[in-house]
Amino acid sequence: MMEHPENSEEYKGLTVNAGIEQPSTVNPYLKLRKKPKRKEYTVDEFVDGIVKGNMTILSQAVTMVESLKPEHQAIAQEVIEKCLPYSGNSVRIGISGVPGAGKSTSIDVFGLHVLEKGGKLAVLAIDPSSERTKGSILGDKTRMEKLSVHPKAFIRPSPSAGSLGGVARKTRETIILCEAAGFDKIFVETVGVGQSETAVHSMVDFFLLIQLAGTGDELQGIKRGIMEISDGIVINKCDGENVDKCHMAATNFRNALHFFPKPESGWLPKVLCYSGFYGTGVKEVWDMIYEYFDFVKQNGYFQYRRNEQNKFWMYETINEQLRNSFYNNEYIKQQLDASEKKVLGGECTSFAAAQELLEKYFEGHYL
Repeated sequence: MMEHPENSEEYKGLTVNAGIEQPSTVNPYLKLRKKPKRKEYTVDEFVDGIVKGNMTILSQAVTMVESLKPEHQAIAQEVIEKCLPYSGNSVRIGISGVPGAGKSTSIDVFGLHVLEKGGKLAVLAIDPSSERTKGSILGDKTRMEKLSVHPKAFIRPSPSAGSLGGVARKTRETIILCEAAGFDKIFVETVGVGQSETAVHSMVDFFLLIQLAGTGDELQGIKRGIMEISDGIVINKCDGENVDKCHMAATNFRNALHFFPKPESGWLPKVLCYSGFYGTGVKEVWDMIYEYFDFVKQNGYFQYRRNEQNKFWMYETINEQLRNSFYNNEYIKQQLDASEKKVLGGECTSFAAAQELLEKYFEGHYL
């Protein structure tokens, strides 16, 4: 048993204080401070600020677009409607590639290259959200060191938040706002896994795929549906000992492209090598992109594709509104839990439960 000499009689003159409670890690006076209230803009103030190129108002308008609150959505839709006449004057470029291919570093180099010729650049980076925590890091901007401090650049990461259709719609609406703010070049970055490429492809004029050397032979290239929608393929990290591997990979990808049917635009995708880190070969990549724009504007495909995209987004909006209308219906909200329990308890199949809910929903709407 441990001895406690302080408790013995000879030391009774000493008193041991109880001590103090551990102080809070948060400043208790913080709540008393008055928070500066963010100014809430009207629709006309939003539109006026965006058209004048005010970055702060543009950022707040994008936040409104991304918000799930119905009152924010109503304001956002009005702002977008009033900004539409000022939009459509940019070139939209989608950039994709596997994680680690160097997309963010490449955008930094590409962005500085295109801004040398003047104009303004907006980068919209779609960041995948965690399925478990629903959180997103939104850290792409940290790798765009030079571009993030450029006065003519606007970088906005957005979380995918589980719904690709939702993100794609929000990104498309953000494109309209950026164009109204005078941005004539827009990059949309997406992580190269899953369906996000198809969604991004439906809102850009040129789709650039960034690949790495040594990711498989040309058969691997053919398997990937993403190669079918690419207008240009570039192989990054072509520097040092990697140069020969990159040129070999480029040959493999060119061979793979011969197996695909010719794209609707009539343009045969090109395969180039470059180094995002050292900035070599960047000019050649952009020469290819400008050549593509000249080609599709000449044969009329540029405008045709934009019209097709508008049609696609009309149907996408219908689908989304129907979905929202169904889940926000009061009767459906009450019945969903009961139907869920029936399916989990094995009382009825998932298809039968869904059919029953849909029938009730449509009955309520048409009676």
